[in-house]
Amino acid sequence: MFNIAIDGPAGAGKSTIAKTLAKNLGFIYVDTGALYRAVALFMQSRGITTDDTEAVQAALRSADIELRFVDGAQRVYLNGQDVSEDIRTPEVSAAASAFSAIPAVREFLFHLQQSIAAENDCIMDGRDIGTVVLPDADLKIFLTATAEDRAMRRHLQFLEQGIASSYEEVLADQKQRDYQDTHREISPLKAADDAIVVDTTGNEFEQSVSILMNLIKENLK
Repeated sequence: MFNIAIDGPAGAGKSTIAKTLAKNLGFIYVDTGALYRAVALFMQSRGITTDDTEAVQAALRSADIELRFVDGAQRVYLNGQDVSEDIRTPEVSAAASAFSAIPAVREFLFHLQQSIAAENDCIMDGRDIGTVVLPDADLKIFLTATAEDRAMRRHLQFLEQGIASSYEEVLADQKQRDYQDTHREISPLKAADDAIVVDTTGNEFEQSVSILMNLIKENLK
C-alpha cells in the first residue's frame, strides 16, 4: 500500500486538495477531520461538553462512526445516519478542535484510521497524520498558509453554503483553532521531521494541486 499523509492547520485546503489528488490517482481519500467533527456532533447532540471527560469517554462506547465511499466520494455515518452535511457548520468545526484534544477521543479514532491505511492506497489528511497516525507514511506533506489567507477562503466557502459569518469572525475563529491545535497536550499540530512543507498562500486551487501532484509522482517513482 502507498500512504500519503497531509497535515496542516484548519483552512489550508487539505481536504479539497486531497480529494482531487485521490481521484486523479485512484486512491482512497480519508478526511480524518470529518471523524472528529462526527464525534463533536455526537457529543453536542447529547449535551456533553469537553469539560466532562468522563462523560465523553462513556458516551464514546455508544458512538458508531463509519466512513463509506459512495461513487468515489466519502460520506460520514454516525450511528447509521449520514451526517456528511451536518458536520460542516462553524459550531461543529470549533467543537471538533476542542474534543480532539481529549486523549479518549483520539484513541477511539486512531485504530479506525490505521486500519483504513493498512488496507488501501490512500491519502489521509488531518493534524497529526504524519507524526502519530501514519508515522511510516510513504510521503508526508505539511500544507499551510497564512491565517488571513485561510480565513478568507473559509469565509467565501461559508458564503457559498449560505452560512452567515463575517470575515473578522472567521479570522478570529481561525486563530483560536490554530492556538488550540498547536498547544494541546496530546498530538499537537506540527510538521513531521521528514515532511515536505508546502505554503499555498496566494495560490489558486489548481496551482496547489499541481505542486502536490508533482511531489507525489516523484515519490511514486
